Amino acid sequence: MNVNYLFPNKYKPIGWFVLIPSAIFWFITVLLDIEPDFLTFNLPTLFIDELFGEMQFFGITKNNLLNEIIGAIIIISSIIVAFSKEKSEDEYISKIRLESLVWAVYVNYGILLISLFCIYDLAFMWVMIFNMFTILFFFIIRFNWQISKLKKSASYEE
Repeated sequence: MNVNYLFPNKYKPIGWFVLIPSAIFWFITVLLDIEPDFLTFNLPTLFIDELFGEMQFFGITKNNLLNEIIGAIIIISSIIVAFSKEKSEDEYISKIRLESLVWAVYVNYGILLISLFCIYDLAFMWVMIFNMFTILFFFIIRFNWQISKLKKSASYEE
């Protein structure tokens, strides 16, 4: 089956090699609130809403780029892992891929809907931050789980 929107299979191990340590490192930096000084810059921004300041469009703000760098690495490596071809990509694997993606969207937004009514203030901001990554994580988990079930059933039938 010709699927032009997927990365070649050789990129999947590279994606995993980058994703796992960067996700662990991000979790540690968030947990310990690590912000190295050499990554703090005055940066242009589109919207500024300081806690006790005024709101403004377009300006300069001081920001540490560690979270942005790690977040971008996690998103890119997750996309590579999620959307790399399997060694034998056929119609059934494409069906599993589509079903896993739809399932991930449902679960992700289901959690978000529950969070809208059960989590407030700063805690909700944390839910939204994690929400950036969860749709890809849910997809990767379910897709790989379904593929492993497929491989187990195929080996059982042989």
